[in-house]
Amino acid sequence: MFKYCKKLQCPVNIKKKDLRMAKYLVTQYGGSNGELAAALRYLNQRFTMPDNRGKALLTDIGTEELAHVEMISTMIYQLMKDASLKEIEEAGLDAHYAEHAKALYPTDAQGVPFTVTYFATTGDPLADISEDMAAEQKARAVYENLIDLTDDPDVIGPLLWLRQREIVHYTRFKELFEYYEKRLKNGANEFNSKDMMNNYNSMNNMENMNYLNDTFLMNKMHLDNNEFFM
Repeated sequence: MFKYCKKLQCPVNIKKKDLRMAKYLVTQYGGSNGELAAALRYLNQRFTMPDNRGKALLTDIGTEELAHVEMISTMIYQLMKDASLKEIEEAGLDAHYAEHAKALYPTDAQGVPFTVTYFATTGDPLADISEDMAAEQKARAVYENLIDLTDDPDVIGPLLWLRQREIVHYTRFKELFEYYEKRLKNGANEFNSKDMMNNYNSMNNMENMNYLNDTFLMNKMHLDNNEFFM
């Protein structure tokens, strides 16, 4: 289960309302490249990763994406807080108001509601992690576009922080992809048991030593989750 820390991962303190920016920013809540899609994608894909290392990484990043959903939601709420009905109409949010008033609702910037078709699960770890790397790069690009649309430092700060986390996630997924690519043969989606035994028994090079150390650390750090998934 998740342990909830009752504070935002990165502080959000927007002092000026900006409904135009709120309309754009909502795409990172409910859009195809947004945080909700990322969180559900990774927490769904983790079950079919071939070992604990993959399960642990997808659990970690998927959980962090939930924290990013919370940050984006907070930013949208603060940008819309105290807005008048006239301001809402002028910002083109009258259709949203008709359905939801000032409540949050996951859509993209054009008002298209969130759908699970924004992400896929194939059961093939290399295919799924390839999608994850692309998702992180697309999210980075969207954050850069959003930063271009505002000059408010209270908005830019959290967006820069979120952009940087997309880069970190991409790097971690790339490492996992390369790790699996070396160990999965001929398109198989699970490890060959003989190869796994060879990895454990052969300690003649530093690569194998690092692999075992990494696996041990992942198992140690995520023992509760990993045992549940097996």
